[in-house]
Amino acid sequence: MKIPRNPATIPGPRMINLDSILEAASKQNSKEELQLIRKAYEYSEKAHAGQKRKSGEPYFYHPVEVAYILAAHKWDSETIATGLLHDVVEDTLVSVEDVETKFGPNVAHLVDAVTKLSKVSFKSKDVRQAESFRKMLLAMSTDIRVIIIKLADRLHNMRTLDYMTEPRQIAIAQETLDIYAPLANRLGIAWMRTELEDLAFRYLKPDPYVKIVQNLRDTAPERDNYISKVISDIGNKMKEENIKGEVTGRPKSPYSIYRKMNAQNLDFDEVADILAFRIIVDSLPECYEALGHIHTQWKPVPGRFKDYVALPKANMYQSLHTTVIGPEGRRIEIQIRTKQMHQTAEEGFAAHWLYKEEKGSKADVESFSWLRSMLDWQQDLKDSHEFIETVKMDLFANEVYVFTPNGEVLDFPRGSTPIDFAYRIHSDVGHHCQGARVNGKIVPLKYKMKNGDTVEVVTSDQARPSKDWLKIVVTSKAKSKIRSVIKNEQRQTGRTIGLEILEKELRKHSLKYDKLLKEGKIKLAVSELGYGEPEDYLLALGYGKASPHDLVDRLVPEKERKGKVAPGVLQTIVNRVIPTKKSPIRVSGMDDVMVRYGKCCDPLPGDKILGFITRGRGITIHRTDCYKILETDNERKIDVEWAKDGRATRSINIKVVSVDTPGILAGISKIISQKGGNITHASITTTQDRKAVNMFSILITDSEQLHTLMRTIEKMKGILSVERVKS
Repeated sequence: MKIPRNPATIPGPRMINLDSILEAASKQNSKEELQLIRKAYEYSEKAHAGQKRKSGEPYFYHPVEVAYILAAHKWDSETIATGLLHDVVEDTLVSVEDVETKFGPNVAHLVDAVTKLSKVSFKSKDVRQAESFRKMLLAMSTDIRVIIIKLADRLHNMRTLDYMTEPRQIAIAQETLDIYAPLANRLGIAWMRTELEDLAFRYLKPDPYVKIVQNLRDTAPERDNYISKVISDIGNKMKEENIKGEVTGRPKSPYSIYRKMNAQNLDFDEVADILAFRIIVDSLPECYEALGHIHTQWKPVPGRFKDYVALPKANMYQSLHTTVIGPEGRRIEIQIRTKQMHQTAEEGFAAHWLYKEEKGSKADVESFSWLRSMLDWQQDLKDSHEFIETVKMDLFANEVYVFTPNGEVLDFPRGSTPIDFAYRIHSDVGHHCQGARVNGKIVPLKYKMKNGDTVEVVTSDQARPSKDWLKIVVTSKAKSKIRSVIKNEQRQTGRTIGLEILEKELRKHSLKYDKLLKEGKIKLAVSELGYGEPEDYLLALGYGKASPHDLVDRLVPEKERKGKVAPGVLQTIVNRVIPTKKSPIRVSGMDDVMVRYGKCCDPLPGDKILGFITRGRGITIHRTDCYKILETDNERKIDVEWAKDGRATRSINIKVVSVDTPGILAGISKIISQKGGNITHASITTTQDRKAVNMFSILITDSEQLHTLMRTIEKMKGILSVERVKS
């Protein structure tokens, strides 16, 4: 299904200009500060002169729109000026020094921090993306406005994504959903998070998106009548109880509805609490008073009350949430908060930041525990893939509040275990965690902590982290610390193997490693081979990335060498497994390499991949986001790529959840066949609520074919969700 064009992307008369920005900015900036914005507008317009966007519009329209987003949401003149200038260093001949001369050090710092690292050479686009985000994260530690500008930049890019190619649309939308929408949520900017999620959803799942939007339109008249009735009922009750306040109602966003449908395998008509109402009162006591009256008017749904007033979220969000059985027996969600809480809920950090005297200070960062923890553990994560995956994990956290034995309240992502708790206390406590007590009772380490639990960790000097822990921990700190221990053990093993290999080879020439090391000959030889220290060479040798014969060449005169000099170990592995047909993988520029594919992630041609060297078994190919590749030492990874003319038929698994109706399985099978897939295994289970969970193993040639196949199945009537799953 072709996505309907976003009206915001259709070229037409420009509505946003300098006057629009200045008018919006005048509410919180002085005349002198408005002059800075005017100066930045004129400078940016001149710098971007002649540049065009994909739509054919002048490029300058983009920074103007970004600046207007910032001005409309009450940011200061330096932030708005940076919005106008944020691309001049990357896309024009202007330097950071030029910006500092014209606009001062603060604006220059912000522009530099927002600028991508496209002018720095990295191994791959993935690494550049990760390192660009790392730079932005570090810049946030000195000025939180960096991420606000980046979010406004991403929002306008998402609003104008129509003119990109479909692969670029999907890549940018996925990054938005993985990184930027969660960041907006973590900063408490609700309106931006919702718009980013809906825009990303529109490109990632166009068919479900169009269906939900159409359903919302079709049910609008009846829904609007119901909303009016509930608002009237709540308003009358508040008036009767002499509580002043404002009541509003709305349907939930398309993406939040889709998420609920997907998580619970529901059709649109089956989603219960699709409506959300909000009561805004004057004071904190009135929040709880209004809650009591709502619960006397309508019966509350057990387990659906949340008090974010007493226990605010990490992004400073405060509100009372309750779900009740409203008129006509329909479930409705009601949020109750004060005016100040509402401002913080909508604008998040911006609402707090505007009234600070010392703006852009490190104290801003200190108010966000999640950002502090990110800054702490990012220093330990040298691998770019692990870093970006850990960021995603941390940003998606949904809090659970538990108590220490001393009564301190700690927040954790939902699903966290006592091991996560142990690493939160201290790394050593985590490393030596042996067991845990929750509310005084011994629980298994895989126990998922619940709100209100009191957790106590049991440690032992003999206890050590297990690789199995990675399957049950949730927090980024726990995962990174456990992986660090595992990698160190791998490195020690690799070093030991490397030393054994080298000593064996040296014995053939009546040489001893320790003696050569003491004489300095080993250090000189490994230096000639490009290694900093002998330990680096031993590690490469143990991991199969170097050959002992290369070192012997430099230690033993040619006439004294015994035996034929063998090729490098990697080439040996390659030669050992040369297949009879052309391989779809290129390893370090070499074709015709037989490789193994990780069953943990089932990579397909078109997926982003990395190789993992396994001594004696060749090279295993993993997707770059595979959890197993994140657990391995960088020294064992090798750059690989899909050969342009290589073909590989791979078996992958998809899960299709549908309404249990006659003929739907035949329809799915027909689509798979029409799109060139071959079903090798299928299993179907039905649920009591007339749903069918269909699991298929399919032979596929590349990720594009799989994407097309899944998109086509999604369009079928009665399909609730389609997803790729692990073997």
